[in-house]
Amino acid sequence: MSKKYLLSVCCAAAIAGGAASSPALAEEPMMVSVKRLSLETAQRIAQATVDACREKGIQIGVTVVDRDGVVQAQLRDTIAAPITVPISYKKAYTAVNFNADTSALEPRANTAVGRQDFLVMSAGGVTVQVGGSLVGGVGVSGAPAGETDEECARAGVEAVQDDLEMAM
Repeated sequence: MSKKYLLSVCCAAAIAGGAASSPALAEEPMMVSVKRLSLETAQRIAQATVDACREKGIQIGVTVVDRDGVVQAQLRDTIAAPITVPISYKKAYTAVNFNADTSALEPRANTAVGRQDFLVMSAGGVTVQVGGSLVGGVGVSGAPAGETDEECARAGVEAVQDDLEMAM
């Protein structure tokens, strides 16, 4: 046998042995599945959110984003101020990026992170969770207080929560 052949066999065995001795690599999936809200579900959340605020006599803007912060549905009630749209988006975006309701982030609002132009760390953004996994976020703007924005956003999520849990 030539030295070159022995070296090839030796190297192949070492590589195969290394792969076999690394169980973490063998068990790691090469791709992951991600659950996402359907367009229809995002629209239902947005409309239920508007309806909840209307019951309080409040006109709002609402944005529903996917788990990556990309807009799926956005509504502005008839006489809600135009500024409610970008603020509602920023609240939804902030909620999914921190995987937390924005009211819980208020203490961080006056930090270097909290002062970023694309984040809003005040009440009115909530996450949409299904089976313990983040699937989206809802942001609301237009109520006299952020707590009311958050109540309406939560009502929008609650309108579909049972259906989402059953779909898991």
